[in-house]
Amino acid sequence: MTSLVATEQCALCGETRSEPALGGLLRRCRSCAFQWTADGLAPPDELYDESYYESESYRRYFALAPQWRFEAARRLEWLLAMARPGTLVEAGPAGGFFLKAARDRGISVQGVEVSEVAARYAREQLGVPVQRGMFEDAVFAEPVQAVCAFHVLEHVTDPREFLRAAHDKLAPGGWLALEVPNIISAAASRYGASWVDLAPRYHLWHFDPDSLRRLVTESGFEIVRSDTIFASHYLRRSRRLSRWGLASQWRGLRTTGSLRASHPQLGDYVRVLAKRRETGGVS
Repeated sequence: MTSLVATEQCALCGETRSEPALGGLLRRCRSCAFQWTADGLAPPDELYDESYYESESYRRYFALAPQWRFEAARRLEWLLAMARPGTLVEAGPAGGFFLKAARDRGISVQGVEVSEVAARYAREQLGVPVQRGMFEDAVFAEPVQAVCAFHVLEHVTDPREFLRAAHDKLAPGGWLALEVPNIISAAASRYGASWVDLAPRYHLWHFDPDSLRRLVTESGFEIVRSDTIFASHYLRRSRRLSRWGLASQWRGLRTTGSLRASHPQLGDYVRVLAKRRETGGVS
């Protein structure tokens, strides 16, 4: 397997000085403390083949369609609480469940997915339009009103390039919806190198709420809403009662003192909803 060259430059501030973190699995910027995976990653077409969607981390992805539909509905509910886009592009839609949920609500949808296996599933099983390729290179006939990327930004080669592409593809006042694993979550702090969302084979960049907000703001967006969410928020009842689901709910209870799903800093995933800014430029 071919590997990409490991980066020595911080994607957040551009600093080239870094130090080992988490036993050498990560590098930490000496200037802003942003973290990234120390080793290079294989090219996307090698990483996200059929074996990826059958891996332990995806728990037989295509066999869990009811779970992904539930998760998609929760994310759409979050988006529509603030935004009412008529057109939407999802970067990295995997099997296309969020796109189908959005289309069922009357939104015109498109997707761009690096995995041919996942893109074919979205087209053939769910009937949603998903093209294979890199989001940064995709061309659309007209600007769209929303760009969504859930658990994508941590995978890309250059997150600033990705967000510049999102800015360029959005209509004036368009919406950006992001979600990524949270490197300062209660779970990450507890499990360290064993944290399931560390995934150093697949995740190059490791965000916390502050670093994601900074990157989004410097990329030409105005943040409207930002928080973190516990993984249990996305679990159907059967999975919520599993050992893993109960552990997630217990972390949330210990962290917040209640069964609330969201938290300003310590939930499992960081969420940001932002609008394209028309003045001030893009870093």
